[in-house]
Amino acid sequence: MVKAIEGSPKRIALALSGGGFRAAAFHLGVMRKLQDLELLHKIDLLSCVSGGSIAGAFLALNWQSPTVLDELQTYLQTKSIAVGSVIGGLFDPFESRLDKLAHSYDRDLFHKAKLVDLTNGPRLYINSTNLSTGNMFFFVAGGQGLSEMGEHELGVVNGADFSIAKAVAASSAFPPVFPPLRLDKDDYQPANQVEYVTLTDGGIYDNMGVNPALRERNKIDYLIVSDGGKPFVNAQTPTESGAIVLKAALDIMMEQVRGLEFDRLEHRHLAGKGPCPLWFSIDSQEGEVQRGDAQFSSSVGTNLAALTAIQIEVLGRHGGALVEARIRKYAPELLAP
Repeated sequence: MVKAIEGSPKRIALALSGGGFRAAAFHLGVMRKLQDLELLHKIDLLSCVSGGSIAGAFLALNWQSPTVLDELQTYLQTKSIAVGSVIGGLFDPFESRLDKLAHSYDRDLFHKAKLVDLTNGPRLYINSTNLSTGNMFFFVAGGQGLSEMGEHELGVVNGADFSIAKAVAASSAFPPVFPPLRLDKDDYQPANQVEYVTLTDGGIYDNMGVNPALRERNKIDYLIVSDGGKPFVNAQTPTESGAIVLKAALDIMMEQVRGLEFDRLEHRHLAGKGPCPLWFSIDSQEGEVQRGDAQFSSSVGTNLAALTAIQIEVLGRHGGALVEARIRKYAPELLAP
């Protein structure tokens, strides 16, 4: 899966942000374009968050399938799970809303697959946020490497038998719609013997999933960052509600992290300590192929509701256009035969 440039092997990573089904459809367009450019199967590492985890994990599990992208599109157009999961979980004494979310992923996408079943695809990180420590908690498998789960402070354990659907559910458990995933000692028993940890949406820590791709152990040469998250929009009538201000505060903090991550990517690369970064955000007009694609794409909701054919078309077209524009401008050598 390594891309050779002038006889030298180069490793490419693709980071897929959070942002619900909207982000997943945006990433789908990116993947289709990379396939057209004969780069998709040169990807060595996928780092995914929330909606990006839905798309990335499904791609990695079905890495050799010629219909995987079409199947993902069908799923995004025909399934709505957010409302059903919330309402069902409120009245079901035996399952939480998060359990129902994981079961829906298992039924429609992953079919009881475990992390060990990702062995033959690229190295895949499914990222969540550990509410016990405030750190990124990852599920990692594939690339002929070990299947593991954990974080840098509490430690890493064998995760071969952990459910992909549960990992994706933890990564996309955006609060307060979904409660966090609780991992007891049977699933995760770190070195300091904490009783349990709880995991929530990976976007709280890093909505773009760039951190694994910057680790020295992964030795990435090019990092493509597909940012389909919700860009912060200036409010003409800012909230005065004490309850709603909590959501606004979270959006502001996530926007701050987003800006810092882009700055970090640029400065690490300029210092010779990071991969060549190729990033683009859903609201970017630089590279759009049809006027209004950026505005339309940014206006689509970031929930887990089924998308219309028009939404899928525009989101996919826009994602594909942006990734091609960035590659042609900043890394044309990737397109050399």
